[in-house]
Amino acid sequence: MECREIAGVYRRRNPQKTPLWKLLNGHFVEFEESYDEHFQKEYGFYRLVISHVVRKYLECGDLHQGFARIKCPDCQHEYLLAFSCRGRWFCPSCHNKKVVQFGHHLKETVLYPVPHRHYVFSIPKILRKFFLYDRKLLGKLSQCAAKSLTKYFKLILGKQTGIPGVVLAIQSFGDYARWHPHLHALVADGLFLESGYFFVMPKVDLRPLRELFRAHVLKMFKKEGLIDDTFIRMIMKWRHISGFSVHNQVRIKPDDDDWPGWDEAAFEF
Repeated sequence: MECREIAGVYRRRNPQKTPLWKLLNGHFVEFEESYDEHFQKEYGFYRLVISHVVRKYLECGDLHQGFARIKCPDCQHEYLLAFSCRGRWFCPSCHNKKVVQFGHHLKETVLYPVPHRHYVFSIPKILRKFFLYDRKLLGKLSQCAAKSLTKYFKLILGKQTGIPGVVLAIQSFGDYARWHPHLHALVADGLFLESGYFFVMPKVDLRPLRELFRAHVLKMFKKEGLIDDTFIRMIMKWRHISGFSVHNQVRIKPDDDDWPGWDEAAFEF
C-alpha cells in the first residue's frame, strides 16, 4: 500500500480564491488611503499593525513567497508546502490552527480538572471611546477584572488567602464588528489555597462582582487622568449598575464527570 493511501492525499489550500483574499487584494490600498476620512472617528487612529497583518495574510500560502520541500522517506514522494503567515484573529487558516493549539495547551498543561465558568465583563459605551486611542488600557481593563474576581471569590468563600485560576481574552468588537471592547474569561469555579485545597464557589448573586468591577475600572480611569469625580458621580447615578455587566451562565465540568469530588465544597488538588 502506498504512503498516500495511508496518510491521504495532500491538497494545497488556495487562499487566493477566497472572497476575503480577493476583497483585500483589490481594495485594501484604497481602504488605507481613505481611513482617516471615513473610519478614524469610529475606530480610532490607524495602527501600523493593521497593514502588517493584512499584507502577511495576502502572502500566506503563496508558493512565490517561500516554501518547504516535504519528502516521504519511504516512497520518496515530494510536495511543496507554502509558508504561512501564522497570524491570529485575521487569517482564517492560521487562526484556526492557533485556536486548536492553544486549547490543547490549556487542557494539557494549564487547567486543573476542576469545574470552570465562562465569564463576560462589559463596560458602558461612554467609556469605550477611551480605548480607541490608547490600546494599552485594554491590558489594564483585564487587571481590573482579575482583581475583582479575586476579591469576590475571597468574600463569598470567607477566605483571607487563595487565588482564582483565570485565563482572560480581550475582544475589541461586538455584533457587526462594531467597536465594543470587553473581556471573556475562563475561570476555575472556586479558589485555590496554598494548603492544596480547592474551594468550589456556590451559586450566588453576581451584583457584588459587578460593583467591584465597576469600582476598579472607574479607579483605573481616574488614575489615568481620563475622568474626574464629577464624571464618576454622574455615572454612579445610572440605573443597571451604570452600564457595567458581568455574566457567567456557562459552567464547564472537568473532562471526566466522575472526577472525585468535583461537586463537593472543597477537595485536594
